Amino acid sequence: MFSEFIGEISKFKRVGVLSHIRPDGDCIGAQIALCRWLQLNGIESLAFNDDPVPDNLNWLLKKISIQKPTDETLSSCDLFIMVDGNATHRFGMFSEWIKNRDDQLWMIDHHPDPDDTFDLAISVPTASSTCELIYQLFDQHRIDQIDQDIAKILYTGIITDTGSLQYDSVTPKTVEITADLLRRGEFKPNEVIETLFSNKSLPQLKLLSKALESIQLFENNQIAIICVNQEMLSETGTTFEDCDGFVDYPLSLSNVKAAIFFKDHGKDGIRMSLRSRSDLDVNIWARQFGGGGHQKAAGAWHKGPIEETINEVINKGVKQLRDIEK
Repeated sequence: MFSEFIGEISKFKRVGVLSHIRPDGDCIGAQIALCRWLQLNGIESLAFNDDPVPDNLNWLLKKISIQKPTDETLSSCDLFIMVDGNATHRFGMFSEWIKNRDDQLWMIDHHPDPDDTFDLAISVPTASSTCELIYQLFDQHRIDQIDQDIAKILYTGIITDTGSLQYDSVTPKTVEITADLLRRGEFKPNEVIETLFSNKSLPQLKLLSKALESIQLFENNQIAIICVNQEMLSETGTTFEDCDGFVDYPLSLSNVKAAIFFKDHGKDGIRMSLRSRSDLDVNIWARQFGGGGHQKAAGAWHKGPIEETINEVINKGVKQLRDIEK
């Protein structure tokens, strides 16, 4: 899988590694681990993201810093690698900057339907996460280069993108990889899990309480929604960054096949996180609103207002659900 990648990478001196906007554990983990791999093999790297790293992931940045891209820093690179995303529009200002340039652009990703604009693409939609793919890069080159720090970074990405190994994207190979990372990293799962998920503040819990009151059910209780607006944030002293995992609550309701989390940004529109635990493909659903992702997890955006957004999004989902049931 990575033979061409490994054979060609030595031609470049400085590589810009990009993770998608609104970063999560998998994209940050893949980005940091790839930068470490490059450095271990004599290639300079710079890590870029328009958005800040979430607080519960800052510990991943011990040896690699992530910076906002600028024309100057991007121009200093002779190759760019996008991780955990297969379309440039998910990578902030870089998507405009790279237009009409002839720089080499590579990609490592596990989402379906990649763009055809890449000079080299590692695209494996059946992989549980991009960190699983970065592990395979080490495995196909020099597995002994995975030190304790890199092992914990890759494990974090896999855990966050698989719901702690709960999603149906998990395969026996995924579990074998996580076991190997635990051995090489000499750490226990709770060291990562508690850092990621056991750090809630009282304001976050108060925000969750308000959000739970917004839950609504549609189509015979098969589709559920949950909402957070700016008034809720103001009342609890929180931000949208404090909403991680909220979509899992309506999805856990009995009989629910899919759930949508609406973040109401007011004049800036509505951001949506869609999740499925059925045959309802939320990637197809999200693409009808300019978004995308996986069959079981996707994201999209709507101009708003919230009532109009909910109505249009639910109607599309109901139609898709009824088509499946025919």
